[in-house]
Amino acid sequence: MAVYLDNAATTKVFPEVLEAMNEAMEVSYGNPSAKHTKGIEAENIVKKARQIIAGTLKAKEKEIIFTSGGTESNNFAILGTAMANKRRGKHIITTKIEHASVYEPMFFLENEGFEVTYLDVDEKGIIDLKQLKDCIREDTILVSCMLVNNEIGAVEPIEEMGNIIKKKNPETVFHVDAIQGYGKVPVIPKKAGIDLLSMSGHKIHGPKGVGFLYVKEKTKIQPMILGGGQQKGMRSGTENVPGIAGLSKACEIMAGHLTEHAQKIGEVRDYFRSRVTEIPEIRDNSGDAPHVASISFKNIRSEVLLHALEDRKIYVSSGSACSSNRPHVSGTLSAIGLSPEYRDGTLRFSFSVYNTKEEVDQVIAALEELVPMLRKFVRR
Repeated sequence: MAVYLDNAATTKVFPEVLEAMNEAMEVSYGNPSAKHTKGIEAENIVKKARQIIAGTLKAKEKEIIFTSGGTESNNFAILGTAMANKRRGKHIITTKIEHASVYEPMFFLENEGFEVTYLDVDEKGIIDLKQLKDCIREDTILVSCMLVNNEIGAVEPIEEMGNIIKKKNPETVFHVDAIQGYGKVPVIPKKAGIDLLSMSGHKIHGPKGVGFLYVKEKTKIQPMILGGGQQKGMRSGTENVPGIAGLSKACEIMAGHLTEHAQKIGEVRDYFRSRVTEIPEIRDNSGDAPHVASISFKNIRSEVLLHALEDRKIYVSSGSACSSNRPHVSGTLSAIGLSPEYRDGTLRFSFSVYNTKEEVDQVIAALEELVPMLRKFVRR
């Protein structure tokens, strides 16, 4: 039996999502900008989706902008804010454990003359709130931080961060990358002082290639995609109606059953953690997010163990699958102080509502067989 434990990379689409997308493609297939009946049908799907998603965040419908996914949402938030506010200042704050779709735009902005401060994290991947407060300046235009780390599942203190940012400099824009957290960890932007929030559909059993950016009303941000002026000029291009239909259905399901799903997923993940820690010479780096377990196996290369598990139809990850397949040192694992003998052997096991304890037993049996064998091979 195949076991899929790479849900932080992407998830299996819910049947209801597929049904909503099929209807949008087969029935309401018009261009939402068209003035005829078919166009109005498509436009109504987009309007309803925006209403549903805004409701999950207790936000206004006009504060939701549809994008092609998490990478675009993060780029839009960071580059759009920087370009719109550069006359006021060129200082930005982020952390040392961000996803590539955040740190690559940061590197770009540094080359354009912006100054970026990278906050440290502790051994659990949590930022230092005092350091954040000390780093905020009069010319700080943006703070960008993830809600849930994609590699270890650390949950950042977003509400405390928002409170500190707005007290120290009310004009500083607060962006939260909620791509790994939305639908699994509660987040209400206005409660947490969030101005921008990124989300991607395929992390919550929705389709790939669609997501949204929450933009708080009156937030100063410059559009990055120009053209026909769709979405009130904030993101031009014909809306991906089937994707948006599927996205809203996934949001409705995940946000509507957040507590129930988080408990179910968390129970299976915690069962896995209790079983895997029985294997000698491992480190459990897992944070508080219910769906991610980061496990380091001493003196074993993660790629070797990953492919050995794959041979047994067990699918996991050696890190973020959202960057390329080229090998690289994990910034997150380095930032939490993991030594090379453990860091190089780290796998990410990520869970969904589809996973069971019986699957965990199957994975543990495979690890109990493979780990001693691979260590014996390394020590020869």
